Amino acid sequence: MASSVSLSQKLAAEFFGTFIFVLVGAGSALGTYVAGGDPSASLVAAALANGLGLAVAVSATIGVSGGSLNPAVSIGLLVGGKLPPKDTAFYIVAEMLGAVAAGAALVAAFPSAIGRAVAWGSPSLSPLLSDWQGTAIEALLTFVLVTVVYGTAVDSRHPNIGGLGIGMAVIADVLVAGDLTGAAMNPARALGPMFFVSPFPSFWYIYVVGPVIGAAAAGLVYRYVLEGKRDGTA
Repeated sequence: MASSVSLSQKLAAEFFGTFIFVLVGAGSALGTYVAGGDPSASLVAAALANGLGLAVAVSATIGVSGGSLNPAVSIGLLVGGKLPPKDTAFYIVAEMLGAVAAGAALVAAFPSAIGRAVAWGSPSLSPLLSDWQGTAIEALLTFVLVTVVYGTAVDSRHPNIGGLGIGMAVIADVLVAGDLTGAAMNPARALGPMFFVSPFPSFWYIYVVGPVIGAAAAGLVYRYVLEGKRDGTA
């Protein structure tokens, strides 16, 4: 993270970046519902909207805050020694607030009938899965995402492609499991719109536990295997 940028500026970037990502990602579900179409086309649309939305939001904020825009990613950066504990806590709060603000904006802008039909763009768990299977899938998908975050945006050896690689990881993950868990990989992306769903989904914790486990595992793997840190330093 750029040391010349104040913490307040970083938090503002995390808030607005997460707002943009969740607005586009969750909003795509509402737009796709209005447009109609077959389920396969809807899955592709969701993958593209979430992936491209995140790529744009990360690219817009990476120079200020690092473009985490995801509490799980922030935890993965903490575990990997890239984000101080105090900053991590503030990042998570800013990201969650940005996601809730995006959910509120969708509620204000779209007809309630459309929002209720797609649960305001929040992810849902397929009846084919148990809760633990949903958690495991979210963990695996987030492991992929956070590994890509490290390799394309955090590692000093990374290519200068902004948020493109991260967005492509989201597209791939949504195509893999979008119809199973919604492929949120992000507690803020899941819970922001979910706060406006009534009744509040009982499976909400899947989108916290799974992504945090996957992100922490990716942070450890990248720090101690791919970067080869052995002395416990960042």
